[in-house]
Amino acid sequence: MSNPKIPDKQPYQSPFLSVKQVSEYLQLNEKKIYSLANDGHIPATKVTGKWMFPRELIDRWMLDSSHSGLLNDRLIIGGSDDPLLSRVISNLAHDIKHHALISYSPSSTSIGLNLLQSRRIDICVIHWGAQAESNLRHPALLQQYSQSRQWVLIRAFQREQGLIISPKVMKLIQQQFSLQQSNSQEQLSFLFNSPFLWAKRQIESGSQRFLQEILVKDHRGNKALDTEIEAKSEHEAAAIIAMGLADISPGTRASANEFGQQFISLGWESVDLVLPRNIWFRHLFQEFIDELKSITTQEIAETLVGYDLSSCGELLWGDD
Repeated sequence: MSNPKIPDKQPYQSPFLSVKQVSEYLQLNEKKIYSLANDGHIPATKVTGKWMFPRELIDRWMLDSSHSGLLNDRLIIGGSDDPLLSRVISNLAHDIKHHALISYSPSSTSIGLNLLQSRRIDICVIHWGAQAESNLRHPALLQQYSQSRQWVLIRAFQREQGLIISPKVMKLIQQQFSLQQSNSQEQLSFLFNSPFLWAKRQIESGSQRFLQEILVKDHRGNKALDTEIEAKSEHEAAAIIAMGLADISPGTRASANEFGQQFISLGWESVDLVLPRNIWFRHLFQEFIDELKSITTQEIAETLVGYDLSSCGELLWGDD
């Protein structure tokens, strides 16, 4: 009896492809692959000067490019944290149930843009300074990224930014200024010069940048603040104050109201959505914008306080 034939071992498939392999796979010449990689149009990474292409991301890139993304049933949102957005996304996820996936994983403006640049998320939520300057600042920020030529900028809303303050500190402010009229600048000077414990935000966040610009104008820098704790989100910043772990943190009026804390306004800012053009036309994104514009969302915004949705959905930049 002859011995049974042992089947050949399956060849090892590396999770990364070379320029030549991608060229053969996509049936494009190698010069075109180099051009796509250098322009940031295709998922790629350089290892010791050599372009390598993640096999899984190449497949996903091809699927996302099909039909301008219209048939995709997922929407992954990153970037800045916001209480209203969390509720909107939760409501939409409940409505669409198992028919599609919409998720929100906030980190910060800068981290979110890097994730968008590497195609790991579909939408990045950003805020980067005062509302009056956002129409210039936000496009300028995006243009630092090679993928920005494929992006559009959509207005979500404006929100009130400032300081989340514990009730005991607010009581001290009221006592300090009870017998005299004061303005917000005097209150800020009192806060900056008193030994309160601050919870700072991570350096990549728009909230920390907003506060830092106020400090620079006040000629104080970071030395004026006693910061031992770093909050990674709006939710965490407000929770830290509510738990008595710190006295003050940069954040929004809505976050302060969520946790029953006090608030001093530093002004208003624009919160915008950055996304590739193909995502802009995706039906799930349009459902998301419709939910943002809905009466239900307006009612939530009025309950949280500190929002203006009058320009929601406006295209601000990128329609070349």
